[in-house]
Amino acid sequence: MNASKLTAPATGRPARAHRPTVKAVSLLSAVLLVMAAAYLMMGETMYDPVTAWLALWGSGTEDGTMIVQSLRAPRLVVALLVGASLALSGAILQAIIRNPLAAPDVVGITGGASFGAVIFITAFAGTVGIRLLPVAAIIGAVCAAALVYVLAWKRGVSSLRLVLVGIGLSSLLSAGVSFMLAFSPVYSATSAYIWLTGTIYGSSWEHVWTLMPWTAVLGIAVYFHTRTIQAQLLGDELAAGIGSAVQRHRLLLVLLCVGLAGSAVSIGGAIGFVGLIAPHVARRLVGPVMNRVLPVSALFGAIVVAAADLIGRTVFLPLDIPVGVFTSAIGAPFFIYLLYRSRNRG
Repeated sequence: MNASKLTAPATGRPARAHRPTVKAVSLLSAVLLVMAAAYLMMGETMYDPVTAWLALWGSGTEDGTMIVQSLRAPRLVVALLVGASLALSGAILQAIIRNPLAAPDVVGITGGASFGAVIFITAFAGTVGIRLLPVAAIIGAVCAAALVYVLAWKRGVSSLRLVLVGIGLSSLLSAGVSFMLAFSPVYSATSAYIWLTGTIYGSSWEHVWTLMPWTAVLGIAVYFHTRTIQAQLLGDELAAGIGSAVQRHRLLLVLLCVGLAGSAVSIGGAIGFVGLIAPHVARRLVGPVMNRVLPVSALFGAIVVAAADLIGRTVFLPLDIPVGVFTSAIGAPFFIYLLYRSRNRG
């Protein structure tokens, strides 16, 4: 498959103040702030900006403080962390595979994380703390990624074959999850079914403190490996020619990708297509250089998940529609468009 749109020049450093990047980051940051304010203000009970601000810091009424500080604020933070993690994971994966169709949910990583998390939910719910849930999801994601890589190997790994194997494995894992739920206790199965739709309903500060260390540590690691990710875009021969340990670095980046996606899925459920769309939008805005793509992808992914959750819990009151319904409604047609555009490529 033609990966020219994913590659960048091998020489020269990006300008210190790349104007499109400054504009994109400024615009997305402003949108994020406005959206976050709307998120705290809007719901079944509406608040004006001053009341919501006071309630956020515990200075408002008792009911307002409970709703804004204990219910809406942690849910907002979880949405931002999940969106940023999925977007970063997708950007890394597309760089490694050099394929614009790659995304954690497309190549089976999200399916593996879901499989591991459902095992944890159905087998250990109520007996083991929630802080171990990301570990179970990441183990499932690692196993799925390894299996996809092995099954796609045929004198090397073709990008398109990797995507197709990933789609097949995702379907198989989905069937396995359904099989487990059919034989699980009703309470555990119901909780898992809701989680699998991709929802952050009921998120608390415990969920925030569970997810935040994973996102922070792995995000910092991604930042320090930006040049390594950029080298992967050049192809194996050119990357090796400039001194990159291609296979070792690729394994490290896959682990970072799996860690980000697995931890996000463990808390937010199987929220689809964020990792596919966000890197594409980022490249449209700032070009293919990864030290620009990564922060813009993270910002856009955070906005998409938080905005989808805001719509889901306010537009259809008294219902609370899962985030994954809206991201799939946008992402599935976008994926079909990418397949159509790439139909005549290798």
